[in-house]
Amino acid sequence: MMTITYPVKNGIYVNMTNRCPCACTFCLRHNGESIFGSEPLWLDREPTVQEVCESIDGWDFTKYDELVFCGYGEPTERLDDLLAVAKYVKEKYLVKIRINTNGLADLIWKEKTAHKLEGLIDTVSVSLNATDKETYHRLVRPKFGVESYDAMLSFTKDCVAYVPNVVMTVVDVVTTPEEQEQCRKICESVGAKLRVRPFES
Repeated sequence: MMTITYPVKNGIYVNMTNRCPCACTFCLRHNGESIFGSEPLWLDREPTVQEVCESIDGWDFTKYDELVFCGYGEPTERLDDLLAVAKYVKEKYLVKIRINTNGLADLIWKEKTAHKLEGLIDTVSVSLNATDKETYHRLVRPKFGVESYDAMLSFTKDCVAYVPNVVMTVVDVVTTPEEQEQCRKICESVGAKLRVRPFES
């Protein structure tokens, strides 16, 4: 049985795809089949929108604060399906919705995408990971090449106009305090907040 949704702390996480345009050196997928004690997150196939909604309906949202699109892949690889699920959830539940993303949706879809999130997504958390495009390319290894860094920053800046809460993250073990301060300034330049997150082994 596939793990489509799973609990993490105060949220229910949605695992819609295993596709991702990156191969980050610190990716959790290198460590095994699951995180936070979940069932294996490798999907046999991508679940339908209906299957995702049915899986979400199995949770009691009076016990959780947030629904998070984040699994063993990049959620925006299925952007339209993600938004269809978000619309369903918004109509049925009083719960905040977040996307954890690498911020490369514009490159994936070859068009601007942030405006599509308006009214459906409460928080976008973008993986910043580095202070410059060369370091980013070395750590994240995106299939789109060195243009990925600027595209990620552009997407994040666009999100600020459409999403109430925009956050950028760096992983503590791959950044120095000095780099984290530089990242804070980068976040300020695009209107986002910085979160230094722990590496989850």
